[in-house]
Amino acid sequence: MVNKDSLINNIKKDFIPKFFIILFKEGITKEQLIKDIFAGIITGIVAIPLAIAFAIASGVSPEKGLITAFIAGFIISFLGGSRVQIGGPTGAFVVIIYDIILKYEINGLIFATFCAGILLIIFGLIKLGNLLRYFPFTIIVGFTTGIAVIIFASQVKDFLGLNINEIPSDFIDKWIVYFNNLNTINYRAVIIGTLSILIVVLTPKITKIIPGSLLAIIITTLIVKFFNLPVETIGTRYGDIKAGSFSLQFIKIDFGKIKYLISPIISISLLGAIESLLSATVADGMIGGKHKPNIELVAQGIANCFSAIFGGIPATGAIARTSTNVKNGGRTPVAGMTHAILLLIVYLFAFKYVKLIPMATLAGILIFVAYNMSEIHLFFDMMKINKADTIVLLITFFLTVIFDLVIAIEVGMIFASFLFIKNVIDSSNINISNIIDINNEDEEKIIDLSNKWALKNTIIYEIIGPFFFGQAQEFVEYLSKGDRNKKYLILNMKRVPFIDATGLHRLKDMINITYKEKRMIILVEMNDNVKRVVLENIDNEKFLFFDTLEKAIEFVNKFNI
Repeated sequence: MVNKDSLINNIKKDFIPKFFIILFKEGITKEQLIKDIFAGIITGIVAIPLAIAFAIASGVSPEKGLITAFIAGFIISFLGGSRVQIGGPTGAFVVIIYDIILKYEINGLIFATFCAGILLIIFGLIKLGNLLRYFPFTIIVGFTTGIAVIIFASQVKDFLGLNINEIPSDFIDKWIVYFNNLNTINYRAVIIGTLSILIVVLTPKITKIIPGSLLAIIITTLIVKFFNLPVETIGTRYGDIKAGSFSLQFIKIDFGKIKYLISPIISISLLGAIESLLSATVADGMIGGKHKPNIELVAQGIANCFSAIFGGIPATGAIARTSTNVKNGGRTPVAGMTHAILLLIVYLFAFKYVKLIPMATLAGILIFVAYNMSEIHLFFDMMKINKADTIVLLITFFLTVIFDLVIAIEVGMIFASFLFIKNVIDSSNINISNIIDINNEDEEKIIDLSNKWALKNTIIYEIIGPFFFGQAQEFVEYLSKGDRNKKYLILNMKRVPFIDATGLHRLKDMINITYKEKRMIILVEMNDNVKRVVLENIDNEKFLFFDTLEKAIEFVNKFNI
């Protein structure tokens, strides 16, 4: 009997944010507080260029990236289930956001982000966080690498400085447009973009204090400004950007468009859930901690709702920024909240300088981000494991690049499920046991089979593996080919962990058939769960069951029915 108070207490514990547990139960020392603030400042500096770059790559104005970073980032740290998770806009959402903006404009994005937030809250409340941790890693790698390829493709125009007004959202069409406009390459933009990549790559080898992306922005912006280079900047593309304030956005519900936005909403919520839990799991490994997946999803949902309300874009846990936080000493949510406060200060008082940043610089930074995100070595290493994983990996990758993330995940999951079922079926087996050779190893004594009548009239089948829809039909066919002169069919189910509805239905059919033929099926060594299901659903007058194989054979030797 489950204790009601205990159950309520466990539910409450699942939904208490990590920050409150640390603050009121563990406490934060002065030394750790200083470390967290320092880690938060460094992480905030890293987040500034990335938030701006992801916003622009997504097809929205740069300030929306910072708005998302400080609003969603603060909420994810304050209400989340991880000690060190850093939230904000990420490259994973670029493809989805760009497509929504292209089709439904900013109002469609705000609505989709808000609804995805609600869906994430529901995911958390019904405790789906525990299940999402078992998402196939091949699918995660497949769509992550696919997204990285799409991000790279989206930055070619700005990196090369191509003179193109409209970029198609379709991957193949995008490259056709690029090749048709290669004659408009701006070599100064190429130099600036290449320089930014070199700075990002080389900076960590010189210093760990200043993020390479921030240094790339400062150096290339000064070069463009000082030499008055004719390259496109954020200011020339977006005009005189003004920030310093932000207002509530009215969530307009257009019922005519809801059915078209269902797919993007599911994409944002699923991707947000997977990315955030993956990031939190990686962080757990770095600090030796354990995050709370369900409250993490609730926090991600609330963060996305508030991001939408203030005109931001979708947000989730960011693995790179979370790692930066951990490596710089962050161990409590204070670091994440400090990172968000720094971004707010930049937005309020220094955003006017953002318009000077060259677009080629941001393209170079995002190309480097895409390279890191792709994890090419991991992609090719996973292809060496087995053919089944390779198929799922490549299907997910190509569908992400060519079609759509939702389609990629859906088809990838279907293939992964079928391949898993096939592997289970292949590992399952039905053996015919020779009665003479049967012995009870646990009790270390040979079963007395001196009665030759039992040998003549009995056949023993050992079923190995789950007795489910994948194996049930094979079982029926196997038994139907058996010797119908055998009066007793003993099914040893010791190694059957569970039985599903199809397996139960097939077993029931076989019991009825053998009963009509005046033969008897005897079930032995069922575990408690299998026994309960069988006894509750099959008429036990038509079959026998024993706890041990020895008892079943003793019965057969004793009675001649």
